[in-house]
Amino acid sequence: MKIAFLGPEGSYSHVAAKSFLRSEATGVKIAGQWDECIPFRNFAEVLAAVSCGRVDAGVLPIENSLQGGVLQSLDLLQDTEDLYAVKEAIIRVDHRLVYKEGMKLSEIGRVYSHRQALDQCAKFLGKEMPFASLRDAESTAFGLTRAMEDETGKSAAIAGAHADNLRKGFVMSAESISDEKNNFTHFLLIKKGEAALPKNSQRVFFSAVCPHRPGSLLELLQIIAKYGINMTKIESRPVKNRPGDYRFFIEADCDIASPEVVEMLSAIKADTLECKLLGAYSKN
Repeated sequence: MKIAFLGPEGSYSHVAAKSFLRSEATGVKIAGQWDECIPFRNFAEVLAAVSCGRVDAGVLPIENSLQGGVLQSLDLLQDTEDLYAVKEAIIRVDHRLVYKEGMKLSEIGRVYSHRQALDQCAKFLGKEMPFASLRDAESTAFGLTRAMEDETGKSAAIAGAHADNLRKGFVMSAESISDEKNNFTHFLLIKKGEAALPKNSQRVFFSAVCPHRPGSLLELLQIIAKYGINMTKIESRPVKNRPGDYRFFIEADCDIASPEVVEMLSAIKADTLECKLLGAYSKN
């Protein structure tokens, strides 16, 4: 089993990948290769690696408890053909500040991290380092590397508490610097082909585009309610190149194998402009 994740090692995606690997790995050496997690530069590359068969699965963050849906991930999963979410994992996010030992926070001129991490620590950064430049990085792990490469010591990073590759002379804050301490990210394990979908599931994830007329969203929700199915989340995204049209991403507590769910999805397909099954999964 090979699982792709947003690298480098030490990112939150890597933590999720290792969690999935523990439940997916066979522990058997196949074709001379062991089970492993493989880093990629961005989420598009992660899904491309799954699509072409370079890896068996990929990890994608889909929602954060503070900021909601990860929009890039939603768009990528929607736009990539024949890929499905087959398992979920909830990873606790514990942001810490990493900086040069002895450096005063007021003297730090740059803070590197993934945009979501920067946003989730906005209050701390505004109070303790109001004049520092916030620099986007591909992941928290990439941001950590950039900060530690600055020999002046005037760069810091926001990294996970699990980061264990600090260079000599760098320290990590003793406590979380997140605006909200109870912070979790919902990750999905993505595989290729409908055959990868589980026979049974605790949740089903799909998208739908309603006709552009009054009450069309209500009609969609009434179909879901008709079958007694509980939605766990709904997120809207504009449909590309079609101003005024929106795609709704919906997750619901239900079993993909149940007759009610099969009938519900069939009814939604008949009543909407588009409907795509994105996954069916249970907790890792």
